[in-house]
Amino acid sequence: MTDPYPPSRWERRFDRLVEVVPFICLGTAAVISLSAPDQPWEKRLVTLGLAAVALAWILCAHVLLPARWRQRTGVTVVHFVGVLVTAAILTLHDPIFAIHTISGFFLAAQFAPSRWTFAAVAATSIVLYGTVLDWSEANVQLVLFHAAIVAVQTLSIGGGVMMSIKIEERQLKYRKALADLEAMMEENAGLQVQLMTQAREAGVLDERQRMAREIHDTLAQGLTGIITQLRAAKRVEDMRPHVDLALTLAQENLAEARRSVQALSPLELEEAHLPEALSAMARNWAGGSGIDLHVEVTGESRPLSPAIEVTLFRVAQEALTNVAKHAGASRVGLTLSYAGDVVLLDIRDDGAGIGAESGRGFGLSSMRQRVRGVGGTLEIESTPGEGTAVSVGVPALQAVTA
Repeated sequence: MTDPYPPSRWERRFDRLVEVVPFICLGTAAVISLSAPDQPWEKRLVTLGLAAVALAWILCAHVLLPARWRQRTGVTVVHFVGVLVTAAILTLHDPIFAIHTISGFFLAAQFAPSRWTFAAVAATSIVLYGTVLDWSEANVQLVLFHAAIVAVQTLSIGGGVMMSIKIEERQLKYRKALADLEAMMEENAGLQVQLMTQAREAGVLDERQRMAREIHDTLAQGLTGIITQLRAAKRVEDMRPHVDLALTLAQENLAEARRSVQALSPLELEEAHLPEALSAMARNWAGGSGIDLHVEVTGESRPLSPAIEVTLFRVAQEALTNVAKHAGASRVGLTLSYAGDVVLLDIRDDGAGIGAESGRGFGLSSMRQRVRGVGGTLEIESTPGEGTAVSVGVPALQAVTA
C-alpha cells in the first residue's frame, strides 16, 4: 500500500546520512591512524584487526539484516551498544578513533522521539570523553568539567533531535490537513452536481459552497504561510522567529475559521463600511505584494446589506490575490462606484492576462458563485499580455437599520 504521506526530502537525506556516517567516521579514523609515521607494524596490524571487527559489526548487526528486523527496538539497541563498545576499544587503542565514537550521536536519532534519545546521546558522550581522558592525571575538577560537558552536550544534542522530530510531526499534520482539504473540496465538487438536482437539499449545497469559498479565501492561504514558516525554521539555527510567526498565523486563521463557521462577516467589515474596509485591505495587499495599487470611490457611499458588502469585499480580495499570484502586474486600479440602484466594482491590472487554463480555476468560480448569490453580474475581460479587467455589478440594497 502506498504511503499517502511519504517522508520529506529532509527526512530521507538524514536517514541516508545516519546509514553512512559510521562508515565515514570509522574509515577516516583508520586512515589517519594507519598513516601515522614511525608506527610499529604490530600496532598497525592490531588497528586493522579492531577496525575490521568494528566494520563487521556494523554490517552484520544492521546493514545486512532484513529491513523488517532493522526497525525493531531490540535490534537497534544491540547495534548501537555494539558500535559504542567497538568505538571505545578502538579509542583506547588509539585516541584518533574518537572520530568513530562521534557516529553515536547520529545513531541516537534512531531512538527519537523518546527519552532513550537522551540516554543514547549521554552514553556516546561518556564513551567519547571517558576514553580520551588521562585518568592517571585526573582530579576532581577535571572530572566535574567533563561531566558538565556531557550534561550540556546531552541536553543540546538530544533536545535538538527531539525538536526537529516535533517540527517534522507538526509539518506532517499540516500536510495531512492540506490533503484532507483537497479531498473535501473534490468531494464537494461532486456533491454539488448531485445536490443541484434535489431541491430539498438546496440548503445543504449552499452551505457547502459557502464553507468552500471561506476556506479558499482564508484558511488555504493561511496554512500555506504556516508551512512556509515551519520549513524555513528547519533551515536555520534560530528557529524561534519562524515558529512564533507560524503560531501567529495559526491563531489568526483559527479566528477566521470560527467566523466562517458562525457565518460572520470579515473582521474588516465588522469595524468599518465597505469603502474603508476595501481601502484597508488594499493597503495591506499592496504592502505585501509590492505592486502599485490605486483605490478610488465614486458616488455617494452608503451602508449596504451585509451580504452585498461581504460579496464585494471577497471578490476584490480574490481578484487581488489572483493578480499577485499570476498576473505579474506592475499597476492595479480598484474602483468602487455607487451608481443609483447598483454598485459597481472594477479591478484592472496591466499584467499577463488570463490563459485558457487559469480561467477555470476555483477562485474565479467562487467569485461567480458569490455574485450570482446576491443577484449580481460578473464580467472578466482579458487579453494575453494586455492585462485583465474584472467588473462586478450588484443591486444597491441598503442595510436595514434598527
